[in-house]
Amino acid sequence: MTGLFDTHAHLYDKAFDKDREDVIARIFKTLDYVVIPSEDLETSQKAVRLADTHEGIYAAVGIHPQVTNGASDEVLAEIAHLAKTHDKIKAIGEIGLDYLYTDKDTQKYWFERQIQMAKELDLPILIHDREAHGDVLEILKRNADSRLRGILHCFSGSIETAKELMKLGFYISFAGPVVFSKSIKLKEVAADIPMDRLLIETDSPYLTPPPYRGKRNDPSNVLLVAEELARIKNMDVQELIDITRENAMKIYQIHQ
Repeated sequence: MTGLFDTHAHLYDKAFDKDREDVIARIFKTLDYVVIPSEDLETSQKAVRLADTHEGIYAAVGIHPQVTNGASDEVLAEIAHLAKTHDKIKAIGEIGLDYLYTDKDTQKYWFERQIQMAKELDLPILIHDREAHGDVLEILKRNADSRLRGILHCFSGSIETAKELMKLGFYISFAGPVVFSKSIKLKEVAADIPMDRLLIETDSPYLTPPPYRGKRNDPSNVLLVAEELARIKNMDVQELIDITRENAMKIYQIHQ
């Protein structure tokens, strides 16, 4: 298979510290593109360095909801400066809400601040949404305009939520969990997502799909996600790869 695009992989993660360059060399034997999302200023800088030094790698910069307690105006300004000065930064993210963690008000505040920043920079956003579907949708609706767009990364919500998000200009991305045998509801949601709004990812080094569960995930496993979605949609795997690559290039504004 050729033309794979992993829309979300944390290649700066410490899990790759011992063999990062070897992993990158290997994955680009089968992948065309990878986007590296960030979690804070430090990882934003790491993601940008990887993007600037490797063809086919792009970056997103932002503050993850789990670490918004450490956010500040100064940090946000530095992240905005990165986005303004590096052409390979293609999105703001990952940002959003994670209600497995406390301090919801702080998360909401910085989510909205980063949405506004992305709109000012005319960049899409990468959304992390865990146990917070209603509030994520409410905040997005409140900030909706022609500049708001992006990706719901590692989607775990309902088809009803997905439809509302797609109306707002968002793409729906699936990762390793859609391959899990027990993910029946998620497979049903994936079956109903229109092909022109579908994306694939790994969220490496996390969420490794079978048959490699328990091992470190890496972008090469995005093929397993593509194969499962092709099976769910009863279509050719290469066709699904081609369509999801074109979708990713469109939302990220990557031109061949």
